[in-house]
Amino acid sequence: MKLVIGGSTGFVGEELILQAIQNPAFTSIIALSRRETPLPPGSTKVKSVVCDDFEDYSDNVNNELKDADACIWTIAITPSKSTTFPFEETSKISRDYATTAIRTISSLRSDQSRPFRFVYMSGHFVARSLDELAAPVRAHGLVDYTLMRGEAEVQILEFAENSGGAVQASVARPGMIDSPNRERREIPGVPHVELRDVAASLLAQVVDGFEKDTLVNDDLTRIGQKALAK
Repeated sequence: MKLVIGGSTGFVGEELILQAIQNPAFTSIIALSRRETPLPPGSTKVKSVVCDDFEDYSDNVNNELKDADACIWTIAITPSKSTTFPFEETSKISRDYATTAIRTISSLRSDQSRPFRFVYMSGHFVARSLDELAAPVRAHGLVDYTLMRGEAEVQILEFAENSGGAVQASVARPGMIDSPNRERREIPGVPHVELRDVAASLLAQVVDGFEKDTLVNDDLTRIGQKALAK
């Protein structure tokens, strides 16, 4: 199975690479990022691919992404950093890069006998309508950001739904992601999940098929721990 990890130099992306290397289901791993991805010594099935433009992939990048079976997309501006970027830039990185990815990578497959699986990493408080907005989102002035991420979810899920079975998609909504090497932060109303569980759950889902189209924090913990126990 050929897997693309979008955002391979990030916090979650690095863990995905480490676990995917050890998983025999993955025969080829494309570490896709804006800069070179540091690779574990001796890893032969991972390749670092640098992309300069995530809205218009070069021929070289397309060639590396050809015939991928799945993609886990982790590239986005976090809520805490969203205020330091113009909203247009935040939307481009957090929404448009992902929608371009699912459309582009799925179109580069020569074998359509199996569905292409795509996971979009979203967030705990992301909402797809005004009615779904949580109180902390309004309190911290993140309404536009939260709805924009929800719009990305909708576009990705609708693209898969309209593909006639050629594409399957799921959204992951983790809470605060913890790891032994990272200081634990507390945000009222946001649950915690271990980094290892998040990565294990997403990898298990692209291999075994999606349990549902939106995986919340408890789902990621449950699926991840089950996968790691194996």
